[in-house]
Amino acid sequence: MSNAIIKVGDMAPEFELMDQEKMKVRLSDYKGKKKVALLFYPMDFSPTCSDEFCSFGPAADQIVPNRDTIVFGVSCDSVFSHAEFKKKYGIPYDLLSDPTRRMVKQYGMFAGEEPYNCSKRGTVVIDKTGKISFYQEVSMKDPRSVESVANAVKA
Repeated sequence: MSNAIIKVGDMAPEFELMDQEKMKVRLSDYKGKKKVALLFYPMDFSPTCSDEFCSFGPAADQIVPNRDTIVFGVSCDSVFSHAEFKKKYGIPYDLLSDPTRRMVKQYGMFAGEEPYNCSKRGTVVIDKTGKISFYQEVSMKDPRSVESVANAVKA
């Protein structure tokens, strides 16, 4: 399966992934209840991802001021790597593991097998009805800012 083409207004593809505690997370569990912000990133512990997620943690209240949105980091790394990454950097939201790359491909966020077989860096926000309300890929080498993620969540 290659990368899907996703755009604002599309229904978000359903997914079920494990978080860093090996708990299953389903998109459908949030439908009608919360917006879902997916922060796709290439790799745990890489310099850019570490810088980015270190800045997001202390700014969690700025990113999601009213608590009607749940935030998840998403990469192809293992649940074990996610557990260590979350612990080391005090990341306040759960990290979802997609080792099969199926979900990142459904969301158009697979960077390709070469050179790292990982996810792109991007932000996808899904509204309470299950539709994409914000979709943006960004350069893999440049970290997103707290402001850009906060503005995406408001979209």
